[in-house]
Parts: sequence; C-alpha cells; structure tokens
Amino acid sequence: MSETVTAKMARWAATLKFEDLGANAIHEASRFLLDSLGCAFGGLRQEDTSIALKVLDEVGGSGGATILGTGKKTDPATASLANALMIRVMDYNDIYWQQDPSHPSDIIPAALSCGERAGGSGQDLIVGIVLGHEFEMRLCEAAFPGIRERGWHHATLTAFAAPVVAGRMIRLPWEKIQHAIGISASRHATLGAVTAGKLTMMKNTVDPLATQSGVLAALLAEHGYTGPEHVMDGKEGLAQCLGPEWKFEVLVDGLGESWRIEKCGMKAFPTEALTHAPISAVLDIVIENDLDPSQVEKVRIRSLARAADILADPSKYDPRTKETADHSLPYVIAAALVDRQVTPAQFEADRIMSDDIRAQLGKVEVVADPEIEKVFPKLQRVIVTIKTLDGRELSKELDYPKGDPRNPLSDLEVEEKFDALASPVMTEDARKKIKDAVWSLDKLSSITELMELCRAAK
Repeated sequence: MSETVTAKMARWAATLKFEDLGANAIHEASRFLLDSLGCAFGGLRQEDTSIALKVLDEVGGSGGATILGTGKKTDPATASLANALMIRVMDYNDIYWQQDPSHPSDIIPAALSCGERAGGSGQDLIVGIVLGHEFEMRLCEAAFPGIRERGWHHATLTAFAAPVVAGRMIRLPWEKIQHAIGISASRHATLGAVTAGKLTMMKNTVDPLATQSGVLAALLAEHGYTGPEHVMDGKEGLAQCLGPEWKFEVLVDGLGESWRIEKCGMKAFPTEALTHAPISAVLDIVIENDLDPSQVEKVRIRSLARAADILADPSKYDPRTKETADHSLPYVIAAALVDRQVTPAQFEADRIMSDDIRAQLGKVEVVADPEIEKVFPKLQRVIVTIKTLDGRELSKELDYPKGDPRNPLSDLEVEEKFDALASPVMTEDARKKIKDAVWSLDKLSSITELMELCRAAK
C-alpha cells in the first residue's frame, strides 16, 4: 500500500530544522510575526475578543502558554484560540489566495503556545511559522475548484495544517504528527455560511477554532491518541467527501526547495482580500483628481464573479456591523470616497452608520467580468470607473494591490502598521522592545521572553 499524503507531510515536518531554511524565509517569518502581533494588539480592543476572553477565563486550564496583551498563563489550546482570535478579529492579518483563500498567520498562535510549552527558542518559532505558511498555502493550491466555491470555508484546511505546526513544536515523531492531522481534520470542517450574506462574529472565529483544534490534536497524539491516517486521500476522507478534483502532489512535491512564505501577502487594509485592489484603484482616482464625493455619480467595479456574489449581495448595501462592513465592497468604496483612507477607524460603529458614508453606498455597482475571471488567481485584476456628475469617466486598472508580494509592504511599513495598531494599548518603549526582539528572533533564547514583552499597558 502506498504511503498516505499525511504520512509524507508528517515525515518532512518532523525533520525540518532551522538550518534548512533560506535567509529570505527567515526574514519573512519575522515580518509576518510582527504584522500578526500588531493585529493582535488591535484585536485586543474588539468586542469579539472581550467576550471570548471572559469565556476562556472560565473554561481554560492551567499551563505555561501566554495570552497576548493580558499576560495571563493558561493551557496551550486555550492560548492558541485566544491569540488567534486577536490576530484574526480585525481581518487585517496576512492573505494568500490561489484556488482557496486563507490567512496562514492564523496558525502562528499554535507555534507560540506549543513552543512555549516545549521551552522553544526564537529559531524554533521561526521553523513553526514557516511550516504553518508552507502547508496552509499548499492546501490552498490543491483543490480544483477551491473548496470555497463548493460551499466550504478555508478554516477546513487550517484544521489540516495547524496540527502539523503544533506537533512539530512539541517535537512529536512523525507518526504522532500524522495522527494529530487525522484527529484535527476529521472533526473540524467549516461551512461557508460564516462568510455568506449577513456576517457575524463567527467570520473571524472559525480559523482560530481550527488552530485550537490542531493544538488539542497534537496534545492528544503526544499521549498516544490515534487519528485516521487516510483523512485526506482514503475512504470518506477529504477528497471523497468534498468532491473532486484534488491534486495532493501539490502538498508534498518540492518540499524544502523553496518556501511558500515568500509568496504570501500582507494586508494594507483591514478588509476582505478581494476588496484591496478596488480600494487601491478608487483611492488613486480620488486623490489624483481631487474628487469630492458630491461630484461622483457612479462607481463601477469590474471584478470576479465571487466578488460580486460575496461582497455585493443586498446585505452588503446595508452594513450594520464591522463584520459585514469589512466584507462589503459598497461600504469600503464609499469610505474610500469620503475619508480617502480605509483603516480600522472606518469600522467603528458610529462611522459605519454615518450619513456621509451611507449616502455613497448606492453609487457603487459591482459587475462580474468573465475576462478578469480568466486571469485569476495569477492576477487579482480589477477595473474601476468613476463617473462624475459633469460627465467625466475616470478609470483605473490594477492587477494586484499594495501588500501583494509583487508590491510588498516594506519593513518600515510593517513597523508603521504595527505601531498604529499597538499604540493605543502599549507604550513606545514597549513597542520598541517587541520590534527589536522580532527582528532578531533567531537570536532569542526563549519564546516566553517574547511573550513577556507582549503585555498591554492599557
């Protein structure tokens, strides 16, 4: 009998060492960690996080894993959920989109909590971050069409990648990592309903729950718990249950020859990924032509069919929550027209309901373009045309937004994003210590040293 896909993944993960990594992959791990910590400190102030932390304080166990911001010590599974939710809750962390979208940094908390439990170093954390991005991104490439188009959410895939990271961080042998994959993946599939129509807090919670699932699975496997080895490619496994076509060789071919983390994008806006190119194009047109919203008659956006379906259904023309607003093309474009920026400030409750932004919502038209469909996902092309009341038609075509690896945020811009998100809860001195530690992560002797720095002052 041929070796299963999960066996191949687990064998490679168990033997991956820091010395195997390229210099660029190591640097990218620090960049994505700093970006994620900034998102977490911004997320610390959100209502979703406040609710979750109260519940986790009640149900969490004892342990040496640290919850970001609070400094509270708890068990690794609880810490991974809390930290992943903080990173994810603003929809501002990293983005990768091939056949499926995902946010690989959702798995960084598995590396943090399990790395702390194992007494790991900064180099161990780098391995965990690179490993999480490697398999999460490869999973995004393996389904044709992507599972999102079949009605499933990408958190389904996170449940396959998270146990690999958790298992590697607590130094499981490959056989137990394979069992951890089976445990987590066989009990955690996520319906696409969480990102369809009117959105709720669950939109940003399903991936953190999948990360927690991976950590719990690794802890069970450590003590001998078993899971199905054929969870991907066997009877009633992933391919059979979610349907064809799967190219599982994508998950294992060429492992270690290059690093997927170098191809991952960062978000310049705290919004759904397919809104980024339209936002960028509208901002360019508005600023270059010094347009006032009162001059605009219509904004026509030609994009993917899924953008029109997910981001411009009727509920997106009347957003009343942050979760719906940051997945609403009409709203983010209206905000760009009025405020000439799209930042976390545009998703405060009073801003979402403000008359000046809501007056622009009906001007936005989203049209599915078959020609754009043909070049996706290689290009995230969008064509924006703003028609003015005086008869002008101002157009802009973009193939990818700021933050894409072809137009990346600079290290300085990553720092600026971190500071903007962290400054409401951390002093300048505290932020500097974190940045210094992250940029020299490979020299850090203990992951706990970093986590101790991540205590909010406010």
